[in-house]
Amino acid sequence: MLGLAKYLPEFGWEPIILTAPLEKAPPPRFRIIETAYPGDIFSFWRKVFCSAGLNGSESITEQIKANFGITKRKSLLEALRTMYQEVFGYPDTDKRWFAPARKAASVLLEKEHVDTMISVWPITAHIVACNLKRRFSLPWVVDFPDPWSQNHNYPYGPIRRYFDQRLERKTLAGADIFTAATPEYALKQESFLKRKTYAITHGFDPEQVNQGTPLLRNKFTVTYTGTIYIGKQTPEKLFAAVSRLLAEKAVDSSDFEVRFYGQHQGWLDSLARQHGVEDIVCQYGRVSRSESIQKQRESHLVLLLNWEDQAERGVYPLKFFEYLAARRPILAAGGHHGDDIEKIIEDLKSGFYAATVEEIETELAKAYREYKEQGTLKYKADIARLDNYSYRQTAGKFAEIMEQVVKKNG
Repeated sequence: MLGLAKYLPEFGWEPIILTAPLEKAPPPRFRIIETAYPGDIFSFWRKVFCSAGLNGSESITEQIKANFGITKRKSLLEALRTMYQEVFGYPDTDKRWFAPARKAASVLLEKEHVDTMISVWPITAHIVACNLKRRFSLPWVVDFPDPWSQNHNYPYGPIRRYFDQRLERKTLAGADIFTAATPEYALKQESFLKRKTYAITHGFDPEQVNQGTPLLRNKFTVTYTGTIYIGKQTPEKLFAAVSRLLAEKAVDSSDFEVRFYGQHQGWLDSLARQHGVEDIVCQYGRVSRSESIQKQRESHLVLLLNWEDQAERGVYPLKFFEYLAARRPILAAGGHHGDDIEKIIEDLKSGFYAATVEEIETELAKAYREYKEQGTLKYKADIARLDNYSYRQTAGKFAEIMEQVVKKNG
């Protein structure tokens, strides 16, 4: 939303963002209303575990697993957490934000004229918007960065899904227009809601595009930033390919590194050991977004772990757009050929799509060989076409949608 709001004024719109308190205030280019926030459904337990000595800024679950030596990707602890969330986190874990968000929005709308509203995230935001639509007859655009009950990463059972589906249909019945972050999400929502849904992808900030000659690290570096969705993404094929390259002496372990930035995962270290690549696979923990972007820019390859579910070929991780802005070759590893990410990478010539261990091995070997022969790895993307995925383009498309909604509502 910050990226969208930044460029909406170029299209004649004055954005106002309603949000829970932000950790860091963005530059004052647009208006932000920060509400009170009572905390999510885990707040109480977070305090309990912090009082017992755990670090509140890190994942409580991962710290408990580390203390008990649990290295499995899925464990009883995650199952219990999901069960708690399934029962008490309906409709979502931020449900206690409803009252302060509705109050702050109502105060604004009673005093000022607003032409339209967009509800984005969390699910509670859609419920707040539904309430405001009924009270103020305000034109309403619903955006799906991810689907609601039709989510590709839906973690709950059929009973919870039934209630989510029923609430979604009831809540969104009064919306004027739907948008979704990928073409597949749009089709999915159209099928479920029986309403036209427009695909408007996320993007990158054109002011944060990597410019000039990159200062790359002095060893061949593959970098992944962000979350790995267990059961949906895995670096196992990558590790297997790197293991083969090491065995064939096609790469030198002294100048080859695979880096992960994000929440430390015990299972990732265990997986690296299983493939004998623990000496070159390193987890560096969580870093700020600005530092994460810097780590991408100094890498020879940035790693994208493709979605492994064949039924989901339209998942666009947000980091994909950050990688485009970093202007470093993307290694999209795993998954299955024919998905949307492969089409974009081929269209932009922004990297390599390698679904199998053999394909990953081949692409890594070629990239490493170029690095050894030329001392670098060139970026060969079509720079002119990259702008099609900027937030400026996204803002222009949303502006057209909002003009349509305002005109429809007279």
